[in-house]
Amino acid sequence: MSTETRAAITIRRGVKPPVPIRRVTSTTGDKTVAGVSHVVMGIWALVVILPMLWTLIGSFKTTKEIFASPFGLPANWNFDNYVSAWVDNEFGLMFLNTVIVVGVSLVAVMILGAMCAYVLARFSLPGSRLIYYLMLAGLTFPIFLAIVPLFFILQNMGLLNTLPGLIITYVAFALPFTVFFLFSFFKSLPYEIQEASYVDGASEWRTFFQVMLPMAKPGMAAVAIMNFLGLWNQFLLPISLNTDKNNWVLSQGMAAYASSAGYALDFGQMFAAVMITIIPVLIVYVLFQRQLQGSVSQGPSK
Repeated sequence: MSTETRAAITIRRGVKPPVPIRRVTSTTGDKTVAGVSHVVMGIWALVVILPMLWTLIGSFKTTKEIFASPFGLPANWNFDNYVSAWVDNEFGLMFLNTVIVVGVSLVAVMILGAMCAYVLARFSLPGSRLIYYLMLAGLTFPIFLAIVPLFFILQNMGLLNTLPGLIITYVAFALPFTVFFLFSFFKSLPYEIQEASYVDGASEWRTFFQVMLPMAKPGMAAVAIMNFLGLWNQFLLPISLNTDKNNWVLSQGMAAYASSAGYALDFGQMFAAVMITIIPVLIVYVLFQRQLQGSVSQGPSK
């Protein structure tokens, strides 16, 4: 019996025939590029990991130990520096303010940005192209040029030196990038699925939240990572528009602590404060990275 006959009988029985394995041969050039790429990535990983590891070890040392043995292990592994930074230097309060501002801003900008990008990408409305180009223009506008107008706007609104005022400002500056990033993503999604949801009787809101938005999870995860990193590390906006010490965020606290202490700086506490600032970013990145990889593997065919 020939191979074609066996395949036809197998298909009639409802079993898919085995897919032949295609062997891919690598050339010398491919191996060279792969080797160089791995070496460069390894060097880059060391450049990123080693300073972070040194900071982590230094956060358990005293200032005397850091200067006496910069690369050695601490004599006593304790969390005294973390407790002092969290309580005595009020990094706990600043951490809470940062979580509130960044968390609310991120949720708001993701919802508003996804809705705006979806409408601009999927519907032909009068002035939609103009709105899209205005969003792109917002990406080219330097932040420092808007500090003075923002100061007076928030002052007139009674939101200067407040967390809600900082949240509104964060959302305004992160929205253009979010729309720009998600626009092409929503544009590439198949229209047949959207039309099928209409045929099933779904409304525009239900189609967006239950059909199109889950298909956009890879783009949402990617832009959420970038927005979180940008908002968490924001320094110019809070230092200009949020001078009340009770409402300081971590970036302000780090700068104020390093500049006020001068030569009497406790490097152990400073390293602990740096780790308090870095660890949440690493946790969020790992969580979103896993979701991003899972979403990409599912694809829009889901």
